[in-house]
Amino acid sequence: MSKKYNVAVVGANGAVGEEMLRVLEEVNFPIAKLVPLASARSAGKTVEYNGKEVVILELTEDVFEKEDVEIALFSAGGSVSAKFAPFAVEAGAVVIDNTSHFRMFEDIPLVVPEVNPEDILNYKTKGIIANPNCSTIQMVQALKPLDDAYDIQRVDVSTYQATSGAGKTAMEELVAQMQSFFAFKLDEAEVKAFAHRIALNVIPQIDKFLESGYTKEEMKMVNETTKIMHKEIPLSATCVRVPTLRGHAEAVSVKFAREVDADKAREILKNAPNIIILDTPEESIYPMPSLVLEKNETYVGRLRVDNFDKTMLHMFIVADNLRVGAATNAVRIAQKWIELEEEK
Repeated sequence: MSKKYNVAVVGANGAVGEEMLRVLEEVNFPIAKLVPLASARSAGKTVEYNGKEVVILELTEDVFEKEDVEIALFSAGGSVSAKFAPFAVEAGAVVIDNTSHFRMFEDIPLVVPEVNPEDILNYKTKGIIANPNCSTIQMVQALKPLDDAYDIQRVDVSTYQATSGAGKTAMEELVAQMQSFFAFKLDEAEVKAFAHRIALNVIPQIDKFLESGYTKEEMKMVNETTKIMHKEIPLSATCVRVPTLRGHAEAVSVKFAREVDADKAREILKNAPNIIILDTPEESIYPMPSLVLEKNETYVGRLRVDNFDKTMLHMFIVADNLRVGAATNAVRIAQKWIELEEEK
């Protein structure tokens, strides 16, 4: 990467925005000028980048042109992206959007760089590249190499999703409820972020229910997987919110067109990009949210062939949802976009 770029981070002081700044710094992203953006109430505050305090600017319709932004990373909510992403594009920037707003637009690529990097080249139609749902990203990273080897016929997944998937306030609510528990006042704890108390509980609902009985979150996994992998994969998801702060876990069952060998599948995944195998169950070694915090890789373990159907493989997938499921994937898209642009 010979050139340096003016990079905006929209929602710079949010949970994902802060993580984006950390990842950009860690990978030594070629930044000429960093432009942190947020709402008017956050303008004037600062974020830290490379040991320096950088002032947050107000997100406005003309800020992208004024600051000569070339890459705009959006993570401030779907309505914000819907309103302001077109202004960033109009100013000449490529937008990498972390919200759900643009994901299923037919003419906007939905990208996981380890799976479908070639789709980035389709960004020119709208100037926007969409970042998938956090649960989808870590799952398809593992599914893609296995599909190449064994031809996936069906996927069933149950997720165990951390409170950070619902933002900073949801994490704070879990902490506050646990404090109430230790003060013997859990019944008085405030419930706002979720439909029920999350402390010492699991909630089998993420997002709103649809007429089908599935939630919007579950259907995101279905639809996004098809779009990313360019393959109609029958998939059923049950998405569950659990009382952890960071790190989404998934129990995934995959049916293939032919018999699968667990050792070979393990080796395939071991050689796949940005996947780490933790699978020594006799020593209680397997992926857990506590092991993946601030990691940029997806961890896979508990690989085993089904007892009754040798074409089925079961596995447990865990990743830091603020990193792999959001910030890291967005930064990797930006890195790949630069690589493809500089190849021209």
